[in-house]
Amino acid sequence: MTEATFEFDLVFALPEETADEDAILDALYNAGCDDAAVGLGAPGLIGLGFTRTGREAEAVISDTVKQVLSALPKGAVLREVKPDLVSLAEIAARLKVTRQALQKRQMPPPSLGGLYRASEMPPYLDSVKGKLREGFRDASAWFAAAPGAQRVNARIGLGESGGDSR
Repeated sequence: MTEATFEFDLVFALPEETADEDAILDALYNAGCDDAAVGLGAPGLIGLGFTRTGREAEAVISDTVKQVLSALPKGAVLREVKPDLVSLAEIAARLKVTRQALQKRQMPPPSLGGLYRASEMPPYLDSVKGKLREGFRDASAWFAAAPGAQRVNARIGLGESGGDSR
């Protein structure tokens, strides 16, 4: 099996007493997460965006979760891996098209509250032509991560590893 590129986001809940954002950033850097785009905008949460390579999305995501948890304060918990459930607006932004352009196409049925499973989109998007297909190819690493994100999120929902705190 050859290596592929996966683009995904991890969202962690931080313990209430966590205050030193600089210390968290330093710890992430020291743990080898210097390739992460870090978001600290929401109180009590940290989001990290990664583009990493490997043979299988779930394994790459799980290894990255372990790496991040080693740097975060004790009690940090993985809350979500993206992309999994996504809106048409999120898909359109990735494809660099309008939401209306997607609404004109055959799509898989929504899964939950109007959200779509990113893992179900590739067969629909790869079969179209023009700008939509070009956008799909440009976003291939994001869509490639979706099945792994979906499986890790399922484990989180079941209270299994991947979502447990340290």
